[in-house]
Amino acid sequence: MADYLNVSTATATREQAVALAQSAVRARLAAGAQIIGPVTSVFWHGGEFGTGEEYQLLLKTTDARYPELEAHLVEHHPWDNPEVVGTVIETAALPYLDWIERTLAD
Repeated sequence: MADYLNVSTATATREQAVALAQSAVRARLAAGAQIIGPVTSVFWHGGEFGTGEEYQLLLKTTDARYPELEAHLVEHHPWDNPEVVGTVIETAALPYLDWIERTLAD
């Protein structure tokens, strides 16, 4: 059985998040994606403290597809050094996990 992941990144605009989601799902690197936002982010970047609005993108994939998904997100992301984090799905409904597996296999 494959390991399944939630992969997250963030963008400055909803349009950027939608474009990344569409390209990753069309390429079958992710079975699906949700866009949440705007969310407020507080961070250090380039040595400066900042606060801003972002859109969080959550993608569903397998550990086998993660390297390709990460490369795709980094290549197509508008930021030079985007956050791309994969978190293992510890438990989930088996039909849902089967859907991820089937979708990425098509």
